[in-house]
Amino acid sequence: MTVTPLHAPRPSRSAGPADHGAIRWPSGLAPDTPPSRNPGTALDLSVVRSLRVNRSAVERRVTALPGRRTVKKDWQAAWLLRAISCMDLTTLAGDDTAGNVRRLCAKAAHPLRADLVDALGIADLRLTTGAVCVYHQHVATAVAALAGTGIPVAAVSTGFPAGLSPFAQRLAEIHASVAAGATEIDVVITRGHVLTGNWAALYDEVRAFRDACGEAHLKTILGVGELATLTNVARASMVAMMAGSDFIKTSTGKETSNATLPVGLVMTRMIREYGARTGHEVGFKPAGGIRTAKQALDWLILMKEELGDRWLRPHLFRFGASGLLTDVERQLEHFVTGRYAAAYRQPMV
Repeated sequence: MTVTPLHAPRPSRSAGPADHGAIRWPSGLAPDTPPSRNPGTALDLSVVRSLRVNRSAVERRVTALPGRRTVKKDWQAAWLLRAISCMDLTTLAGDDTAGNVRRLCAKAAHPLRADLVDALGIADLRLTTGAVCVYHQHVATAVAALAGTGIPVAAVSTGFPAGLSPFAQRLAEIHASVAAGATEIDVVITRGHVLTGNWAALYDEVRAFRDACGEAHLKTILGVGELATLTNVARASMVAMMAGSDFIKTSTGKETSNATLPVGLVMTRMIREYGARTGHEVGFKPAGGIRTAKQALDWLILMKEELGDRWLRPHLFRFGASGLLTDVERQLEHFVTGRYAAAYRQPMV
């Protein structure tokens, strides 16, 4: 079967209505240009307390999303390749070993089987995942395994997943992971600050995490399944960005409810609001429960609709994923061969 290379030039098309609604950021940067880091701002409680979310309107919007855009055939395959490039390939199991982590890193560096790469005509893309995410104990192993690949190592930190260990210990954990070579730190907030409306305490906590990260990028996990309301999600998102988060992230993946499209819509709208107020671009990372290629496409569509093409790149969008890559590979093999393969044909490790 002959397959047109997915990176081949395509005819240009005029922008549709959704494209005209995309944010035009003050920086005017091209989609592939990484943004400068978010320096944060002073805490503005008048802005935070003014935020309200209409749940029914949010649910109507996300229900309409799949009907606004669909991607088929070679376009769908191209979008799935983009999804791979935005994955934080993750292992956060209690039985993780150095061997598991090294195999995960090998998969991150070569996420598709060689025969699929050849059939798709994408060898020159040198496709990799966006990062590898591990516990602190395995940071050094991952850094060594990924040497020379350019793939960053992210470490979950600050008493992940509950975030209730002593504050000094949480800061020390960040320092230790950065010293071990992690260039991205995924921290968890104290959910009680949100539930009690103690926004100053939340701001101070995230600001301290930001300072502890130094040059490493800060990804702040809100734990949305434990925040009770979408209004709390909106306010926590805004405070985390004011405190200097480079990314805001939905979940640890350990809560009963993790990344959902309604939550994603609220958080992306807050990113848009923060960008309009400050000119600073903040990334977004949905994590937990995203396991299928169809879900990945829904999230990519959401990003394109709400924030524009810059948020279809790994410097501003990541999936927190462990099992997603398997289904994406299966869909790409179907695109190439017309048949679905068993999951073991695309083993994660």
